[in-house]
Amino acid sequence: MTGTSRASLIGFGFALASAVAFGFSGSFARSLFDTGWSSGAAILGRIGGAAVVLLIPVIIMLAKRWPAVRTELPRIALYGVVPIALCQLFFFNAVQHLSVGVALLLEYLSPVLLVLYSWARSRKHPGILTIAGTISAVAGLLLVLDLSGSQSIDLLGVLWGLAAAVCSAFYFVMSAHQVEGVPPVLMIGGGLIVGALLIFVLGIVGVMPMTFSTQDVVFAGQSVSWLVPVLGLALLGTVFAYITGVLSVRRLGTRVASFVSLMEVLFAVLWAWLLLSELPHPIQLLGGVLIMLGVVLVRIGELRANAAVLQVPEVIPEPATLSR
Repeated sequence: MTGTSRASLIGFGFALASAVAFGFSGSFARSLFDTGWSSGAAILGRIGGAAVVLLIPVIIMLAKRWPAVRTELPRIALYGVVPIALCQLFFFNAVQHLSVGVALLLEYLSPVLLVLYSWARSRKHPGILTIAGTISAVAGLLLVLDLSGSQSIDLLGVLWGLAAAVCSAFYFVMSAHQVEGVPPVLMIGGGLIVGALLIFVLGIVGVMPMTFSTQDVVFAGQSVSWLVPVLGLALLGTVFAYITGVLSVRRLGTRVASFVSLMEVLFAVLWAWLLLSELPHPIQLLGGVLIMLGVVLVRIGELRANAAVLQVPEVIPEPATLSR
C-alpha cells in the first residue's frame, strides 16, 4: 500500500468516526428537548461543555506556541463564530420554520456548494463521476430524510437552512487549511471557546432562549441523569466529532470529506432507531446505499483527476540554437 493510499484510508477512517459521532447528537438532544430544554440551552451545553474539556489543553498550547499562534488568533475566532456557533444557530432557526428533515437536507447541501465553488474558482467543470456522485448523494439524502410526505415550506426557514449550509461549507474549507504551529486541537478548542462565548452572549441578550432542566431524561429506554446526554453531546458529539472531522478533511480534502460527512444523516437515523426506537423505513435504507455510492463515486473521480495531473509530462523546452 502506497503512502497516499494509506493516508487516504486513514482519512476515511477519521471521516467515518466523525460521522458516527456527529450522528449521536440528534438522539442526545432529543432526550433533552423532551424534558423542556430549549435549543439554545442544548447548544450552549454542547459547545460550552466541549470548550471546558479542551480549555486546559488550549491554554497549554497557547503558552508553548504563542509566537506562531498569535497571528492566527483571528482565524481561530472566525472558526468558532462561523463553522461552530452560527452553523448551529442557523440550523435551529431553520427548524423553527421547517421540519427537521427539510432543515437538515438544506444544511447538507454544503457538499454541493463546495463542488460549485470549486467549479467557479477553477473554471473547470467537475468530472462525470463527481457529478454522478453528487446526484447520487443528494438523492440518497432525500430518501434517508423520507420527504415523500407533504411538507410546509417557509421561505424564511429555507433562507436559514441555506445559511447553515454556507457555514457548513466554511467548516470544510477552513478545516482543510493546515496552519503551521496550530494543531487541530488548538484550532477546535479555541473555536469552541469563542463559539460558546458567542452563544452565551446571544442568550443573555435574548436572541436565543435559554431554558434548562435538571429533570432525569429517558435515553435508550432508561431513565438517566440529564448529565448523560449533555456529556454525550460535549464529549462524543463535539470534541471527538470535530477533531476526527478536521483530521479527515486534512487527509481527504474538502470535497471528498464533505461527501463522506453525508453519512452522518444515515448514522443519525440508525442511532434514533437503536436509542429512541424510531424505526427507519426501507426507503431510508435505500437512501443510505445511494449516499455511500455517491461517496465512492466522488472519491474515484478525485483519484482519477489527481492521477491525470500527475501523469501530465513536464515539457522541457529544447535549448535555443544560436544563429551565426
